[in-house]
Amino acid sequence: MEMVERRTRKQSVNRLTADDWTSAALDAMARGGLAAVAVEPLATHLGATKGSFYWHFANRDALIEAALRRWETDHTDAVILLVEAQPDPLAKLRTLIATVIESTANPADSIELAMLATADHPHVAPVLARVTERRVAYTAELFQALGLQAEAARHRALLAVSAYLGHAQLAHATPQVVPGTAAERSRYIDRIIDLVTAR
Repeated sequence: MEMVERRTRKQSVNRLTADDWTSAALDAMARGGLAAVAVEPLATHLGATKGSFYWHFANRDALIEAALRRWETDHTDAVILLVEAQPDPLAKLRTLIATVIESTANPADSIELAMLATADHPHVAPVLARVTERRVAYTAELFQALGLQAEAARHRALLAVSAYLGHAQLAHATPQVVPGTAAERSRYIDRIIDLVTAR
């Protein structure tokens, strides 16, 4: 009986899920762009066979589509939920900016840049457009809640999103020029808040 339990436990540990594959695909995209999402290298990285991949996905395009949905969920939906838990508009804005700036602290996590680099790919383009518009619109809502009119709020939102993407590029390409410690990043985030909320 114990041997059967051990064997079952071992099999369940080695059984990969679709989430395992989408996580691996996102990691590959962050490291090497969309071209790095290839079934055989991902299978090797996961210690799996291609059969495991085809159990979950019909083809590479299906994996890319699933990975893009996962990126949208993890990097936009989850961030908005985190921000919405804050008590007031200024706290929400600070949480949003702090969360996205902190996400760039690890230069190896360049998924946002990988998405921008493949913006013309037929699978990426519509998702990137939708995510970007949602991020700008949500950030504009925060600025409106701080008392700005709709047009001014959208302009501030564009500035904030652009600052994040520029920061992500710098953190990836020249990490020595961006604030390196948590304390430095906190002061930097305070300065961003001051600039984007200035009247």
